[in-house]
Amino acid sequence: MSKLTELFDNFGQSPWLDNLRRDWLHDGRLDSLVADGIRGITSNPTIFAKAISGQDDYDDQFRSLVPATSVEDAYWDLVVQDINEALERLAPIYERSGGGDGFVSLEVAPSLAHDAKATIEAGRALHERIARPNLLVKVPATVEGLEAIETLIGEGRSINVTLIFGIERYDAVIEAYISGLEAYAASGAEDLSSVASVASFFVSRVDTEVDRRLEQIAGGEDGNKEILALRGKAAVAQAQFAYQHFTAAFAGERWDALAAKGARAQRPLWASTSTKNPAYDDLLYVNSLIGPDTVNTMPDGTVEAFLDHGTPARTVDAEPGAAEAVLKRLEEVGIDFGDVAKTLEDEGVDSFAKSFDELIQSLTDKAEQFSVDIDTKAGAAATSGENPSAAG
Repeated sequence: MSKLTELFDNFGQSPWLDNLRRDWLHDGRLDSLVADGIRGITSNPTIFAKAISGQDDYDDQFRSLVPATSVEDAYWDLVVQDINEALERLAPIYERSGGGDGFVSLEVAPSLAHDAKATIEAGRALHERIARPNLLVKVPATVEGLEAIETLIGEGRSINVTLIFGIERYDAVIEAYISGLEAYAASGAEDLSSVASVASFFVSRVDTEVDRRLEQIAGGEDGNKEILALRGKAAVAQAQFAYQHFTAAFAGERWDALAAKGARAQRPLWASTSTKNPAYDDLLYVNSLIGPDTVNTMPDGTVEAFLDHGTPARTVDAEPGAAEAVLKRLEEVGIDFGDVAKTLEDEGVDSFAKSFDELIQSLTDKAEQFSVDIDTKAGAAATSGENPSAAG
């Protein structure tokens, strides 16, 4: 039994892969990771930007598309093909788990993050274009995204809520999910089990931002040692506190009424789990957040690290009082978690939008180069055809 398999079998956590590349679909890399215990896949605009720009596996398909369609439409064709192949590859996990795992996530265009109506339309379009039960459409947890989440869940669509950075917004995401399920049931749905959702709570970025603020408050690296000692503690404490909110929300009369109709709890998914600060343990955001009904989506490097030296053990709720105490202490020294969450949400939306725009520009440049190559070859062929005639 691999350590990834042990996570699920012994502790109820589903390890997912936070990466998707076309070459991995064809060279056995993805199959190997699934054999090791990976039970789902997440993607985002940055992941696809790296995959499409960093290899030539997409060139033939892209070359065949661009004469007849726009560059952006061609991008979606490239991505949808990868997602469909990954969905098919993970379908056996979805079936064996009774719809509990085997999901692949695809994000709506990042430019829609603050447009609820457009996000709803995009979510519907992706679910209809990729009509597979193990697809999760990713919707950012912006204020506008909350409306879209509730609406899409209310239509019986499965959603990965992404870019959650704080407890207050996480509570709002849970409310949007439960309200959406109630609307779906009110519409006449008797069986709610086909609706799945995860709430992607970002982790490492919280430490990056809070540590920066702590250093300012402390007066620099040589400043207040007690304050500096709080670095690297905010992200895990906040995620562990979020887990307490999860267990409380998915219990009681309101939830029981939905569960009686087959509703599934919206599992917290720990995202951004690679360690950004080299001074911290490379598995800080994995080993510290293991527990039932959770997902940890890991970049491939973190997956390999966990397989090598991870420690499977239930940790996410081992010391619930300690997590709350850390958050309280951080607030006492001046950390405003609401402002941290807002800052990180804005940065996250902007970062994905930038990756998307850069990828579209890269594809536009590639399309222009393909056009130049075609013209060059046509010119060469014409010249070659004239020479034999002239010689004869």
